[in-house]
Amino acid sequence: MSKAIDLRKTVFELSEEHTDFIEIMKELGFSEITKTAMLHSVGKLMTLPRGAKMKDIPMDRIIGAFSEKGYKVIGLDNAAEADAIVQSSEMADETATSAARNAAATGDAANRTELIKSYLRRLGDGESLETVQADFVREFGEVEASEIMKAEQELMKEGTPLEEVQKLCDVHSALFHGTTREEKIMNAEKAVNESMAKSTVESHTAIHESAAKNTENASKLEGIKGHPLYTFTKENEKLAELISVIRPVIEKKEDVTDLLSKLRELSIHYAKKGDLLYPHLSVKYGVTGPSQVMWTVDDEIRDEMGALEKETDRGEWWFTRLANVITRAEEMIYKEQNILFPICAANFTDDEWVGVYHDSKDYADCLGVEKEIWEEAEAAAPKKTVFEDTGEIVMPGGHMSIEQLTALLNTIPLEISFIDADNINRFFNEGPKVFKRPGMALDREVFSCHPPKIEPMVRSIIDDFRNNRRDSVPVWMDKNGRTFLVTYMAVRDNEKNYLGTVEIVQDMEFAKEHFGIQ
Repeated sequence: MSKAIDLRKTVFELSEEHTDFIEIMKELGFSEITKTAMLHSVGKLMTLPRGAKMKDIPMDRIIGAFSEKGYKVIGLDNAAEADAIVQSSEMADETATSAARNAAATGDAANRTELIKSYLRRLGDGESLETVQADFVREFGEVEASEIMKAEQELMKEGTPLEEVQKLCDVHSALFHGTTREEKIMNAEKAVNESMAKSTVESHTAIHESAAKNTENASKLEGIKGHPLYTFTKENEKLAELISVIRPVIEKKEDVTDLLSKLRELSIHYAKKGDLLYPHLSVKYGVTGPSQVMWTVDDEIRDEMGALEKETDRGEWWFTRLANVITRAEEMIYKEQNILFPICAANFTDDEWVGVYHDSKDYADCLGVEKEIWEEAEAAAPKKTVFEDTGEIVMPGGHMSIEQLTALLNTIPLEISFIDADNINRFFNEGPKVFKRPGMALDREVFSCHPPKIEPMVRSIIDDFRNNRRDSVPVWMDKNGRTFLVTYMAVRDNEKNYLGTVEIVQDMEFAKEHFGIQ
């Protein structure tokens, strides 16, 4: 059977079908096709006729090149018809959306925002992602990312649940990937950096640099050996490499047990974002978008991979789910590099980056990326609180120096965290912890340190303590193959007034060994 190139299929589909397709396209001038990220994003929306139109490469040249390699080009009768269909489809697109474009070009900001919100609402009403995405990208190819973020923000203020807004996260990414010119993609990336920083709290607008400067700053920081963004980027590069290895194995329905186990190390990467980046952006700078949306996506990706790894029935449905969650992880790489990291670069101070660097030491290596030394941060150790009063602390049960009390709390074989009556993190004892407690979280509201899906439970427990409905809540859990008892307890004075909540984490493996429990 002769080989066939179907012009109705996307560039990505054709690359999957023919092993020499990418090389032929490269020789024709489609150099971007060699970039995995571009192939898996723009390539999934681009056909050969549209690509030829964008690159100004005659279709007869493309047909001739594939014919020389033994391919039969099908889907259109000739090159002239291919060019004509591309032109006519573009004219149809323009006619169908002229009203929206005119409104976008001449209307005020409110009208543009309402137009965008109408498409976001369609998703909430159950319309298919593919249909909404197609209309959204076609009608707003020139939209500013700041307008998208403003529309999303307004929907949330109007009462749209976070879960529905979450569905739009991938649509936004598709918009940035799906325009026909790479210049538009770059513009959207820059605009979203600025918009997510500005749209949440207008009073902070003055402290944010331009979008281009944000991206430039992020790139500089990613190039500093040992800097947190350097490490995050290295981990993303390793993750992208691993995804490129696991994809063909999934398509062949072969054993991916070892690869999936390795892939799940991205949980370390996500945990660092959740502890060190999202809460600080939200609490210190009022940039809530990443913590509300990206953090939720991180949790969903991690939980789905964990569930799939436990499944023993690995039929067709299993491989489909795995492919889907890997795509989401791949999209998150893009969002981190082009949205999250530039926002952090625009806001975090040098001292704050030093704090993130030192807190990061408490996490395991991820995907084979070892911790590098950041010389500047090592020279600037995190600032510690210094007590001017050098006298002893006197308590009903005795007295001791601050040094003694600190050593005592650090010696107790428990992870101790104390949250005061105003829900502020006031104290963590030092030492290695299974449940990370970054120093930057001190003096910050405790709820900001938990993923959105966990926050309601934390609020409920503390509310019960505050109103004397409960005094303690024990939670048993398994983590890293060990059993832990996490106990939340209300802290009260002699008159039973609520002073705060203490969280105690205890490794219970010793008890299992003592009682011979397997």
